[in-house]
Amino acid sequence: MLNIVLFGPPGAGKGTQSTRLVERYKLVHLSTGDIFRANIKGGTELGVLAKSYMDQGQLVPDEVTIRMLESEASKTPDAPGYIFDGFPRTPAQAEALDRYLNGKETGITMMLALEVEEEELRKRLLLRGKDSGRADDQDPAVVQKRIDVYRNETEPVRDYYMAQNKYTGIDGIGSIDEIFDRLCAAIDGYKA
Repeated sequence: MLNIVLFGPPGAGKGTQSTRLVERYKLVHLSTGDIFRANIKGGTELGVLAKSYMDQGQLVPDEVTIRMLESEASKTPDAPGYIFDGFPRTPAQAEALDRYLNGKETGITMMLALEVEEEELRKRLLLRGKDSGRADDQDPAVVQKRIDVYRNETEPVRDYYMAQNKYTGIDGIGSIDEIFDRLCAAIDGYKA
């Protein structure tokens, strides 16, 4: 199985690139953001709980996130692999993901991290908020809080995968095609 953690701060382009990688490599896209939004829209108990944290720019607690992700992954047991987009966000989540995948006799193949400077992230998020209507991307204070939470709480996940020699940094500046080509080169180089 090819299991990829697509990593990076909010606004780095994970969703955009995940869609293209899923198509090219025939993987199942597991986006915690999409899973959260579907649960919120569906009014599920986990969705209501997740929304209360997201509205404040905070991370959804590990237990809630892991339960949603496992439920979604169990819907595609014969997948050739997964792209995890927006997960894991903490070292504890990375450990939980390893335990879950080990139980399925597989593991994370690699972490591909989109690296983008903070000023560019702020611009991208505010533009996305304007274009998409996403409330969490329209308030500059919430955008900054999300970036700060990423730096303080999520970025340490990089070290977790570095210690396993599974981390690859990818320049996240350039056209969508240029960034996609860099991601594919990293995947194809690993598979070769």
